[in-house]
Amino acid sequence: MPGPIPLLIRTANWVLTDGTKILAVRTRNRDRFYLPGGKIDAGESPQDALIREIHEELGVALIPDSLTRLGIFTGTGHNLPPDARIEMTCFSAGYTGQFQPGREIAEYAWLGPADRYLMAPMGQRIATTLCDI
Repeated sequence: MPGPIPLLIRTANWVLTDGTKILAVRTRNRDRFYLPGGKIDAGESPQDALIREIHEELGVALIPDSLTRLGIFTGTGHNLPPDARIEMTCFSAGYTGQFQPGREIAEYAWLGPADRYLMAPMGQRIATTLCDI
């Protein structure tokens, strides 16, 4: 008899670089930085989830016509149960506005290769794969 179905958490995440560093956020009470974004709600497209999450987290508006899907990455999530899997749909996008961290965000940072260890493992993998950062 097969075992229990692992928990799958689907997220939409923003990959923003300046060429040498990648934007990352740290939520309150967390020890690692993550790619900005968050969980996709039931009935929500990854694009709609990303637009909503980025506005909530960083106070900027993503430009819908500029969203470009970069890939889907699956693995184990940081601080999640061992049977949980995370599926991160990553996008690049232009934005308008000034970064103003929302209530759940403790800080945002531009992380380069020497700082990559500050990111959760999936973020490290994506930064290396997509941006060589």
